[in-house]
Amino acid sequence: MSAGAARRGPGGSVWLQGLVCGAAVALATPCTVLAGLLLAPGITALLLEREPGRPAARVALLCGAAMAASPLVALWQAGQGVGGAITAASDSTLLGGCWAAQGAGWLAAMLAPLFVRLALEAHARATMARLRAERSRYEAEWGIPPAEGG
Repeated sequence: MSAGAARRGPGGSVWLQGLVCGAAVALATPCTVLAGLLLAPGITALLLEREPGRPAARVALLCGAAMAASPLVALWQAGQGVGGAITAASDSTLLGGCWAAQGAGWLAAMLAPLFVRLALEAHARATMARLRAERSRYEAEWGIPPAEGG
């Protein structure tokens, strides 16, 4: 590893991100405008979320990207400009569908840990009940006095 690479901090790739963003704006402005409008809730969630790895924002963006892929491909193939991108984004069913998908993805990411916790708790309780019943059966079958606390 060179000494220059060792001195660079975590912001060492900021210039590369700027270069990519500049190329996206210069070369694919209509697609960038349409993607920005369609993915606005997910981008906002990405900026506001403070969890490490930003899981809810990533799920929201993934769901939004799935809904935005078809309009972006259609815009790219039609060769339309920024006006076409804004016209496509002004379609309320398209915009509402993309935003709703992102909202649903965010909600699913927020509720998934709760549902997993509930399922695991229910499984643990069922296992404890089964083991207690089995222990009671063994105690009765073998004539062992009941265990304390059970």
